[in-house]
Amino acid sequence: METVNMKVKGMSCTNCALSINKYLEKEGLQNVKVNFIGGDVSFDKDVNIPKEKIKRGIERLGYEVVPDEHHHDGHGHNHTHESNSKKLLGNNFQRFIFCLVFAAPLFLHMLGVHISFLMNEYVQLGLTLPVFIVGMLYFGKSGIRSLLGGVPNMDVLVSIGSIASFAYSLYGTITGRPEQFMFYETTATIITLVFMGNWLEDKSVQTTQSALKKLAVTQKTMANKIVYDESRQEQIIHIENTQLKVGDTVLIKTGEPVPMDAVITWGEASVNEALLTGESIPVEKNLNDKLIGGSTVENGALKAKITAVGEDTVLSNILKMVRDAQTEKPPVQQLADKISAVFVPVVLSIAVITFLANYFLGHHIVSASVLRSIAVLVIACPCAMGLATPAAIAVGLGRAARNGVLFKNARSLEVFNNIQQVIFDKTGTLTTGKFTITSYKFFIDEEQGKRIAYSLEKFSNHPIAKSISTSWKTANEIKWSNIDEVKGLGMQASGLNGSTYIAGSYNAARHLTNDDTHNVYIIRNNELIGWIDVADEIRSEAKNIIAMLHAKNIKTILLSGDRKDKTQAVAAKLGIDEVIAEQTPEQKSAWVAKLNDAAPTAMVGDGINDAPALAKASVGISLSDASHIAVQSAQVVLMNNGLKNLPLSLGLGKHTYITIKQNLFWAFLYNVVAIPVAAFGFLTPTFGALVMGLSDVVLAINSVRLNWKKVV
Repeated sequence: METVNMKVKGMSCTNCALSINKYLEKEGLQNVKVNFIGGDVSFDKDVNIPKEKIKRGIERLGYEVVPDEHHHDGHGHNHTHESNSKKLLGNNFQRFIFCLVFAAPLFLHMLGVHISFLMNEYVQLGLTLPVFIVGMLYFGKSGIRSLLGGVPNMDVLVSIGSIASFAYSLYGTITGRPEQFMFYETTATIITLVFMGNWLEDKSVQTTQSALKKLAVTQKTMANKIVYDESRQEQIIHIENTQLKVGDTVLIKTGEPVPMDAVITWGEASVNEALLTGESIPVEKNLNDKLIGGSTVENGALKAKITAVGEDTVLSNILKMVRDAQTEKPPVQQLADKISAVFVPVVLSIAVITFLANYFLGHHIVSASVLRSIAVLVIACPCAMGLATPAAIAVGLGRAARNGVLFKNARSLEVFNNIQQVIFDKTGTLTTGKFTITSYKFFIDEEQGKRIAYSLEKFSNHPIAKSISTSWKTANEIKWSNIDEVKGLGMQASGLNGSTYIAGSYNAARHLTNDDTHNVYIIRNNELIGWIDVADEIRSEAKNIIAMLHAKNIKTILLSGDRKDKTQAVAAKLGIDEVIAEQTPEQKSAWVAKLNDAAPTAMVGDGINDAPALAKASVGISLSDASHIAVQSAQVVLMNNGLKNLPLSLGLGKHTYITIKQNLFWAFLYNVVAIPVAAFGFLTPTFGALVMGLSDVVLAINSVRLNWKKVV
């Protein structure tokens, strides 16, 4: 199986996404995800199924498969934009303006302005015909293709309403009875106002994607590549960052963006990573420090070697993660999707019943009955139900990403609404994870003991191990025949001479000593040869975060592998409700599962040693170095490597879910009220088309409020 990602244009509502989804599943594809807002389509396919065949199938449904909007050629040209600009009436705004030119004179008598020659049926036919043709080329083709796809969309309703009013008027003109059948202005205004509504909806939906676009734009920049001439003198050439390769060296000066992920080989600078972490304070970077592509050098100059390009960069992984999350459908959307799938046939049935009831039971004339049934068709809005969830999720995920909070799936947003307790790991989570060695003792030669400790701990990602390997770095390290990290125990290695070594916790040394007060024990051939103590400090924001959670009636639990006395001391300083100490990773996982069964639980950890426990929680939240973003086991990643944005992640999850419920309530209420009102003749088709277009805008505006709404 291989995973395929496509960019599809032309989807205007959830029914479009459902028809593509239905086609892809019928073709035997798995894990199908379709996001009509972003146009992202992904699926897993057998390697024997041609990608071109799938592409042609999607295009037969009336949609356009285009290169990803971030793919450019070597000259920096965006082919998608160029091809779109060549199309006549290529977007809803252009169609709206074109139709408005012809429809505006027909509006005049509706406004009380009567011009005699405009009342002539042939003049009205001439003004309506261009609008009708443009409308049918768009709504008609889209409607037919949606019917062929098995999931009729809103364009079916607009097309039938427009055709009915136009055909009715044309019949009157041909039979010489225009005064009884003159509804040309109804046809023109329906099509014009629906195009206007679609344009407003497009603009509103684009706003929901603004945060993601700000991230995406940083992928396209220029770079100063360092090359060498024949005399080995440095030369600078300016190229687009997409042409860089791993191993290339670049010069980055004050005010310039970091073109791709890199590591510093010369110089030092202050680097602003706000776009990726939400932290506005620049970070000081020195030799061998990592640089994230998309960050900006605020002060200083650097030479750096490129370590990742294209889809392997941190920024690309972030964008992919956010897009993947947008295509996920939380449970709350499933009911709306089921209703959307049958909405159009139901509305068509109601329109027929409206005509029959008004004509036979209400004793209205044919023209009045037709108008009411047309009003039912054009005021009904399946898009509103389909837009309710994805619009809110797009804004919620975008605001989160802009502030350094990454949701791997949309379900996490919904689950956050019910979180009743939060479990914290201690080391690297509530504490800074930046240890310093406070004391040590070796029962062998001190330099040899440090050499052994460094040679073992340099292979571990644990914060304590990193502090030891940084402090005692030596070029004279020991070469191992085998080395492995045992979770909850420590590092184990075999020397080339057959000796065995361990750098681990008290669990590794309990059979050799009763002294459990040290952090790291060094063992050689089952003999204790030394111990090391380190100190860690509590994060400055930790106490406020715990207090904020308590204010929201959320229980806090400290779950750690560290010794009980140290764990209880940290909990006491922070006011944490419950302490569970001296636990192995397996025991941690079991505890999280047990606590999660009792109440919806979030787990906050470093995403490395806590991977099993994070996976067991309702929502796993990881604090981690951004370079490991693609391999985290948590559903949520806090990019600023601190707890500061934990309340934001919880608040955004809760308020995004609230916004989804508000949107769905409006969508259902709108259709439940609007359709009967139209059926009883209280709304004209013209006003119905206007209200229908604005109904989606209301949802988009309500969703966009999440960008500024106070959520903490």
